[in-house]
Amino acid sequence: MQLNSLSKIVTKPAKRLGRGLSSGKGKTSGRGTKGQKSRSGYNLPRRFEGGQTALIARLPKAKGFRARMLKPQTVDITRVEAKFNANDLVNLKTLKEKGIIRSTNVAVKIVGLNLTKNLKFNDVVLTKKLLAAYKSKLAQSSTKTETKPEIKTTPKIKSTKTVKSKPEA
Repeated sequence: MQLNSLSKIVTKPAKRLGRGLSSGKGKTSGRGTKGQKSRSGYNLPRRFEGGQTALIARLPKAKGFRARMLKPQTVDITRVEAKFNANDLVNLKTLKEKGIIRSTNVAVKIVGLNLTKNLKFNDVVLTKKLLAAYKSKLAQSSTKTETKPEIKTTPKIKSTKTVKSKPEA
């Protein structure tokens, strides 16, 4: 079949509204009589329920909020000291290898009060009291030996929200 042999598509012209009673769409122009839908400027959102309390307002609301930053995994110092020997390095990798933590993607906070072994901490967060006990242990060990180990307690926290860096202009 060729394009020139196709039959023409005949469309019926739309009725003109509001052109007198005898036109078929005069007086109320096919909108019925009275009511909200018959008025000019009528436009309501689909969610509108005619003045009844909307479904979105009837449903229960979720309480609280979800923090953007992940909470660190907490580990008690007694568990750490049970698995590590004196002068061992405690970081995310070694804690994972010993089975104390599940994931290395979330920061680790070590909690507790007393520190009995001389451990080296790296990439973990210590509580204030534990950090004070750790510094006093370092001060005692530095008087015995000349080499003083460094304190690196920078947390490795990954945000749940990815932030794109702005291009430099």
